[in-house]
Amino acid sequence: MIHELKIQSEYFLAVINKTKTFEIRKNDRDFKVGDKIILREIDSRGRYTGRSAFRNIAYITDYAQQENYVVMAITELGDEEDE
Repeated sequence: MIHELKIQSEYFLAVINKTKTFEIRKNDRDFKVGDKIILREIDSRGRYTGRSAFRNIAYITDYAQQENYVVMAITELGDEEDE
């Protein structure tokens, strides 16, 4: 499954720079390990910038989160270890 998600510029830059390797999201899409996400950057006015990042969901937990929210570990495609 591929999920398209909006992401604000400051967080998008951290994802691109590999300092942000997780996403916290409402689980209204039934995210699963192995799903892919396309993070589409939006500016401060909510407009798409045209930049995007394609990531793999490597791990999911709802530990200590608000109801129906999850933390997802995200990796670049190709970063997953071979099984």
